[in-house]
Amino acid sequence: QVQLVESGGGLVQPGGSLRLSCAASGSGFRINVMGWYRQNPGKERELVATFTSTGNTNYADSVKGRFTISRDSAENAVYLQMNSLKPEDTAVYYCYLLYDSSWTRMTKWGQGSQVTVSS
Repeated sequence: QVQLVESGGGLVQPGGSLRLSCAASGSGFRINVMGWYRQNPGKERELVATFTSTGNTNYADSVKGRFTISRDSAENAVYLQMNSLKPEDTAVYYCYLLYDSSWTRMTKWGQGSQVTVSS
């Protein structure tokens, strides 16, 4: 059983910074993609940034140049450094994991972290 634990998030003023963390735990799994999505009420969940097992990163156009995703492969963890935050970045941020276990490809979502950007 793979578990995801998120931390970080909170309330910040426009122009401020926040850092999200997500760690995967369990046994017998291999990570393919790990990253972050976000969602607001009544809207679809959208990609923020992801990191593949080969080291490639992918960012939403709206966060390029402001957000940075990084990883700690030894800890099966990813981090999202969010700088120059804007009110439109307000959302619940979900950690995302695509992994292989017992020859099956599976996905896992974190519990969600509220990020609110407001003065």
